[in-house]
Amino acid sequence: MKKKAVIWLCAGALACSVLAGCGAQQTADSNASAGVSAEASSAVESSAAQSSTAVVSDEEAAAHVADLIDQIYVQNWTEDTDALCAEARAAWDALTDAQKEMVEGEEADPDYFGRDTGDASKDDPLNQDNIGENEILVVSFGTSFNDSRVADISSVEKAIQKANPDWSVRRAFTAQIIINHVQARDNEKIDNMKQALDRAVANGVKNLVVQPTHLMHGAEYDELVEELEKYQDKFASVIVAEPLLGPVGTDATVINEDKAAVAKAISEQAVKTAGYAAMEDAEKDSVAFVFMGHGTSHNAKVTYSQMQTQMATLGYKNVFIGTVEGEPEDTACEAVIDKVAEAGYKKVVLRPLMVVAGDHANNDMAGEEEDSWISLFKASGHFDQVEAQIAGLGEIAAVQEIYVAHTAAAIKEAPEAASAAGSATAVTELADGVYEAKFTTDSSMFKVNEAKDGKGTLTVKDGKMTIHVTLSSKKILNLYAGLAADAQKSGAVLLQPTTDTVKYSDGLTDEAYGFDIPVPAIGKEFDVALVGEKGTWYDHKVSVSEPVKAK
Repeated sequence: MKKKAVIWLCAGALACSVLAGCGAQQTADSNASAGVSAEASSAVESSAAQSSTAVVSDEEAAAHVADLIDQIYVQNWTEDTDALCAEARAAWDALTDAQKEMVEGEEADPDYFGRDTGDASKDDPLNQDNIGENEILVVSFGTSFNDSRVADISSVEKAIQKANPDWSVRRAFTAQIIINHVQARDNEKIDNMKQALDRAVANGVKNLVVQPTHLMHGAEYDELVEELEKYQDKFASVIVAEPLLGPVGTDATVINEDKAAVAKAISEQAVKTAGYAAMEDAEKDSVAFVFMGHGTSHNAKVTYSQMQTQMATLGYKNVFIGTVEGEPEDTACEAVIDKVAEAGYKKVVLRPLMVVAGDHANNDMAGEEEDSWISLFKASGHFDQVEAQIAGLGEIAAVQEIYVAHTAAAIKEAPEAASAAGSATAVTELADGVYEAKFTTDSSMFKVNEAKDGKGTLTVKDGKMTIHVTLSSKKILNLYAGLAADAQKSGAVLLQPTTDTVKYSDGLTDEAYGFDIPVPAIGKEFDVALVGEKGTWYDHKVSVSEPVKAK
């Protein structure tokens, strides 16, 4: 016979009220005094009426919780999300310890609620109102590991706020799965992108600077920019700052100051944590450092190869770059194991090449499973010692300063600053010919394709100038040399797109729209309006500068 158990959806407060003969109102008051959210209290009360007659097996009780976890383990927010998060937590709390161990679903397991990742109360979700006219929105993928969220993400946010006391710093996560997890488990609500942007609009923000904590210009960065496109008419200016490692570059040999600074900072921190005075001392002791990134199929994956180039440029022969996804292919775990073994190193230190030491660092890198990196390195039999340092890049002061610098650069790109810089360097005459020139806009959503390095082809003939620029996609359908109001008048001459083929650093090609834009002067801002797929016209300021005669 199966063991039976009564499902009490709030084991603590509800059980006490039943034993004492108290009513539903007393249960609600008890929940409120204990700091339980309104959603959780509602879930408890709605379940209390059923609990006196609902008798189910241990398996059914655990399956109910697993089903609720699977329902909130999704990437889309709905109007039911808050209530489902509260219901899932209440149902989990009602389980016995034995029942909790039985929780298993498509995504659910006992660790969802049961794993201790630190004290969530130490974190500030930065979702307050009263933002003011100037906001810096720090956007992260997110993590459900509480200690890592404080050490890595919050540390970056605090550094940016300290450097910009006249701006309000707020937070957004892009992973709704993580937002739901933190909310259900810890009752901490973190804004997603839409919620954060709606908050900014409601608070009357005029100037919005978005600072991604992403490592590179990858898929998540692209998705962030796409979300911002929906709000570009809600603010006076929207500027997206560079991610940590800066521009991608054309191939594996292209490195920049950001990559150099990050490579040096993370290597020095790893050496120090391992107990060595310098990288040379670690190498003499046959120690190799392996930095594990995420990996991506996006053309930005060349960034990992560039970081390996950067390590070599710094003289770090014993530093290797790998990725969880194994993209690029030579960054897969097995490939990195072979590289380290062939180089003759006998000791290995694993460390995340990730801003946050979250699930990938704790499980994929340092977990106890057979397929974790630490397990695979040990199982290879090539090494005498394999250790893991679980620490994200965000907790390193030098990395925080790079984000601060990127934010400062974005603030300087505000239209007022761009206008001043343009007039100071104005050039009014060029000889007839073809030039390569920089094309700058006041919006990160209206920009030159990354494969073109921010530049277009400027043609000067008979005193007239036209620049051909290839944009980042086919989402902008027409341009107009002037204001949006005039573009919509009868007889307005709209600029028609060309279909350009672009080749990215990894060899992949794609199509994007290009436009031939009349240029009234070099180094001075002028008006260009655009219309996208939704049919709404937007005003923008652009400028053309730094012309160099084409070879």
